[in-house]
Amino acid sequence: MQPLIPRQSAHEHGVQRVDNDARLSDELASVVGGARRRAVRDGDRQIDTAHLLHSLLESDPEARSVFGEGPQIARLLGYLVQRSIGYGLRWQNGVEDSGAVPVVTETAGFSPLAAGCMEYACERAAGRGGPARGTDLLAAIVADPQARAVEVLERAGIDPREVFARLDGRSGLTTGECGEAAL
Repeated sequence: MQPLIPRQSAHEHGVQRVDNDARLSDELASVVGGARRRAVRDGDRQIDTAHLLHSLLESDPEARSVFGEGPQIARLLGYLVQRSIGYGLRWQNGVEDSGAVPVVTETAGFSPLAAGCMEYACERAAGRGGPARGTDLLAAIVADPQARAVEVLERAGIDPREVFARLDGRSGLTTGECGEAAL
C-alpha cells in the first residue's frame, strides 16, 4: 500500500542534520531530530523556535517540568499543535529572524533565530562545562521576544521572562555568565 503523502527527506527540504554536534547532549540531539521531522512534515523550509519548543515539550521531561503540570502545559501544547494545522501558516513563507541575534550561517536548516538559539544553548552549557541540554535550549528560545516560540508561549498565557528566571535559577548561572539575553 502506497502512503498518501510521499516521503521526503530532510535534505530535500533543505533541513540538514546537526545531530553529530558533540556540544549537544544525546537528549538534545534527539530534540533537534524531532524538530527537523516536524519541520519537514509541516512543509517548512527551516526549523524555527516553535518547532524546537514543541519537540522539547514532547521529548525532554526536564524542559517540560519548567512549565509545571495542569492547564497551562495543555494549553501550550494545544497552541503548538494548532501551528501545524493552521495557526502557523502565516509563518510558512517567512524566515524567523528578529535581527536581535546575529545570523549563524553554518547551522544549515535552521532559521537564523533558531541557529542563534542553538549557539546560545551551547555557550550556556559551556559555562557549566557540559554538553547543551534541553533546558539550555529552552532558555535560549525564551531569551528573544521576537521568537515564534515566544509568541506561542504568550498566546498560551505563559510569561517567557518567568520561564527564563526559573531556568536561570536551576542552572546557577546568571544571564551575564551565559551570554547576552534579550530579556
